[in-house]
Amino acid sequence: MTEFRETSLAVIHIDEPQLEFGHGQVLDHPKDGLYLYGPNRVPKRHEISVGLVATKAGEELFRNWLSKAQSQVRVPKRKKREKSFRPHLSDFPGLFEAYGISVDADDLTVYNLNTSEIEDRTVIENHHEAVARTVDLFLEPIENHLKNEEKTIDVWVFSVPETVFDRCRVEASGRRNIQLTPGAFSRKQKAKADLPLLANVIDTKSEAVFEDVPDFHRQIKARLLKIGQPCQLVRETTLAPDKFLNRAGNPIRGVQDPATIAWNLATALFYKSQEYPPWKIAEMREGVCYIGLVFKLLPNHPDNHACCAAQMFLSEGDGVVFRGANGPWMTERKEFHLSKEAARKLIDQVLKTYRSKFGSNPKELFIHGRTKFTDEEWEAFSESAPEETNIVAIRIKSTHGETKFYRDGDYPTIRGTALLLGLKDAYLWTSGYVPRIDTYLGPETPNPLFITVLRASSELPDISTVLHDVMRLTKINFNSASYNDGLPVTIRFADKVGEVLVMGSAKDAERQPFKFYI
Repeated sequence: MTEFRETSLAVIHIDEPQLEFGHGQVLDHPKDGLYLYGPNRVPKRHEISVGLVATKAGEELFRNWLSKAQSQVRVPKRKKREKSFRPHLSDFPGLFEAYGISVDADDLTVYNLNTSEIEDRTVIENHHEAVARTVDLFLEPIENHLKNEEKTIDVWVFSVPETVFDRCRVEASGRRNIQLTPGAFSRKQKAKADLPLLANVIDTKSEAVFEDVPDFHRQIKARLLKIGQPCQLVRETTLAPDKFLNRAGNPIRGVQDPATIAWNLATALFYKSQEYPPWKIAEMREGVCYIGLVFKLLPNHPDNHACCAAQMFLSEGDGVVFRGANGPWMTERKEFHLSKEAARKLIDQVLKTYRSKFGSNPKELFIHGRTKFTDEEWEAFSESAPEETNIVAIRIKSTHGETKFYRDGDYPTIRGTALLLGLKDAYLWTSGYVPRIDTYLGPETPNPLFITVLRASSELPDISTVLHDVMRLTKINFNSASYNDGLPVTIRFADKVGEVLVMGSAKDAERQPFKFYI
């Protein structure tokens, strides 16, 4: 840690956190560590079983991608105006070479969907019902497999046609020009229409479809959450962008280069099929637990009730999500705060799970949130704390241009730079220029996080300790193999977790591994 003191405020630099891979080896970059040393733990299942739900065309695209991913996928040759060396991109060495796992492209469990049936369901007039029935179509093969087949599937993959992505999400721009089909009405539609002669074509399906946001991705995750099946959704255009061209002969959407796509999909397949993540933080302090609070408004609730949850992350880096109580948690200031009883129950769930895993209480439990905690919440947290556990409340806020820092007057500051405002407050640049990859990947001058140590049940930690922890938590996004994120994992996925938990079809899922939500 280097310290500079040119003003009355202290500017320090938090060194880049190290990651641990196979054989106890450490590096700061996931891709380099996996390439050289393999995953942190030897996979329990080297040959993983993949179930694929796709159209015939989608099946072919996934098989082709999987065949290529068994061996090296190179970064594309540079264009004329690009630098000759692009250290932020890395060749993909192959599934087995990087992760110690393989997937036999000829031994997939495949369930094919009819393209015309997908078309019929996605154009149903009522958007909620169109999405729900499309999700039914994709999930029915999995439900039947679990009932009738003995073969265990480690991870389910959905190869999603572009029509589903366009039409089955909240902002469904693809529905603007479709020819809507008659029939398949919901009860709410039926109540509005006095058409007794059409009774035989009205779908009297439960109004439960209205308890879910009309979004294909969220509904798939929510429904598989309840039956404990991890999945990975991938758009067909991601698997083969060169197969989907516009009139000018260019891909209809921009995607990452093939090597980066291979890294990200392979990381997700490993994470969702194994007991332990592919890497862990080398310097994570033992006996420390990190919690990120999640709040999300329930869809269509008349009183704006919200769902609350807690994401718990341990020294291994893996996480568990706990669903708390639904209630009137949003205040007049548009902030979310729990009642004392709801806060106590949520923390009790976390501590109980920690004890079941380690046999003792944590030494420290950090609670990360986007706002300050009320006295009522803090009383619940501190009263739940065992005598040997120091509970610490941390506020982590994104900033939007009010504070800028430059290097040499013109260049983005280095990632890890921190401006200390006192004993409890600091700005931390988790995004910025990274010497290791010789670039800053953001679109504009990076904005820092504003971090405040709010309270502690016993001793307040040093602000630099908190900043080190936040930096470490920006390096455990197991949905990709990126060098780092701009937000710690406790905050980064809060919206995604909340979007799944508020779905009516996820209402009974109280505790599940984090891998089921992303």
